[in-house]
Amino acid sequence: MADHIPLIVEDECIACGACVEICPEVFTLNESLGFAQVLHPGGAPEEKVQQAMDACPVNCIHWADEM
Repeated sequence: MADHIPLIVEDECIACGACVEICPEVFTLNESLGFAQVLHPGGAPEEKVQQAMDACPVNCIHWADEM
């Protein structure tokens, strides 16, 4: 079974940086575009990525295979 891949719905992202604070190995904040991006999907354990997802105030981060 393949690992989950995190996906950010960029139109919904408010660039708060919560995901980057919790999991900088996976997420980066693109300040010029005004949203967070997935930099390295496999850069951290799924549990840590899930913590970043749960911290998102607008719930714009999802597992790609669950959308």
